[in-house]
Formats: sequence, structure tokens, C-alpha cells
Amino acid sequence: MSTDTEYRRGRHVDSAMHVHLVFVTKCRHGALDDEMLTRCEETMRKVCEDFEAELKEFNGKHDHVHLLVHYPPKVAVSSLVNSLKGVSSRYLRKEFTDRVNRAIMHGHFWSPSYFAASCGGAPLAIIRQYIEQQKRPL
Repeated sequence: MSTDTEYRRGRHVDSAMHVHLVFVTKCRHGALDDEMLTRCEETMRKVCEDFEAELKEFNGKHDHVHLLVHYPPKVAVSSLVNSLKGVSSRYLRKEFTDRVNRAIMHGHFWSPSYFAASCGGAPLAIIRQYIEQQKRPL
């Protein structure tokens, strides 16, 4: 068994559920810079805490973000994604109005689609390394 495995222990369950998420900006519009990615990470960490989940890794590029989330079995990934995208979109559009072209994005920051992959079978160190190696825009 991997030494990277971290188990969540509850009253009636032990679990090790991780999901790799990727969110893309609307129309792949390159809206993100380092400052926005930092704010996005802060916001998404708070949302994860509200779900009793933990954002283990976060990084991104000018048009997408990667997240590695350790979450409890009671959380539906779709509900978590909905909150992560909704809350971060509101904060980013509100705080960076000068950088987010609302006309191009039609009032939305993220694309309605997303990528989600279970990380139970892959070594977490490999996924963590992949996310860390994403090049942030300067």
C-alpha cells in the first residue's frame, strides 16, 4: 500500500477518496493570472472546508485550474464541483471586474463542463507532481 494514502476516519467509516478536478474558463478564454489563481485557490480551500473536504493541491494556467481534493464519502462530487465553480466565479468576477470581460464570457466565468477522475488507483504523488509542474502565467 502507498505511503501517501491518508485515511479519513469517521464514526462508521474509514475512507481514502480523492478526486482530480479540472475546470476550464468559459470559451477557453485566457482570463487567469497569478493573482487571480491565488485568490481562486483561497476561495476553493474555503469551499472545501465547508464540505469537510481538503484541497490537497491546486495549480493552474491562464485558461484552466487543477485541483486534488480529499473528500468524505457523504459528499457528492457533483455538489462539490457546483459550489467550487459557483463561489469562485462570483468572487473572481466581483474582485477582478477589470480583467474579466463579461461580454465574452456571457456572465459566466467557468465552462459548464468539467473533468473529474478518481485517484484511488494512481499514486497520489504522481498526480501531485503533475499539478505542481503546471506553469502559472506571470
